[in-house]
Amino acid sequence: MDELANATTSQTDKRFAIIVAGGSGSRMKSDVPKQFLLLRGKPILQHTLEQFLAVTPALQIILVLPARDLQTWSALCEGHNFHQPSIQTVNGGATRFQSVRNGLNAILALDNEAVGTPDQPGLVAVHDGVRPFISAEIIQNSYETAARVGSAVTCVPVKDSVRVVGPNGVSQAVDRSQYRLVQTPQTFRLDWFHQAFQVEEQSFFTDCASVLEHAGFPITLIEGSYENIKITTPEDLA
Repeated sequence: MDELANATTSQTDKRFAIIVAGGSGSRMKSDVPKQFLLLRGKPILQHTLEQFLAVTPALQIILVLPARDLQTWSALCEGHNFHQPSIQTVNGGATRFQSVRNGLNAILALDNEAVGTPDQPGLVAVHDGVRPFISAEIIQNSYETAARVGSAVTCVPVKDSVRVVGPNGVSQAVDRSQYRLVQTPQTFRLDWFHQAFQVEEQSFFTDCASVLEHAGFPITLIEGSYENIKITTPEDLA
């Protein structure tokens, strides 16, 4: 039996996912929020959710959407016969940090033992709703790595040359081998995650990893994929 099968069959930790889908359609040149645009006949967001459910069928998913989009999403689910009792939808906040914290609060309200124990902590993955090309292997590796070491942040090496621009406009080449492009999912022990998100929001919180790092928790990087793009512009669907 291969390693992936062993990990799946022996899973005892509680696993959760927060899927954040608060984007608009402005850069897609569409009146429809990008997470609701159709990809191969289904909403982009549905593809993303199905990827997570296929890897861990017992997964509890918190879907974070702007309040204005809840009715639209409900109608899309009806139209595409997409009904999953393990998905709970909650309102997003004014910022990504607030939206993720709303998702965290929904997990804690759903299961008062979600945090788990120091020896068997719960796990939470945070993922962009408009990254539908995430692979099963990355999702599984994300949970397994976080279970072992506490965190798993998906990233890829930088392909292009990189230059840093100073305040005077003068640029300087940097060693691209020292840099990574960060993606999602970003997966953590739920007890770490809960503790880290008790702080006030800071301007340098660009993702969940920066929040956990600010709280003093170590960040472990795992290999992502160049196919795991965040759909942002029409070219991404070409």
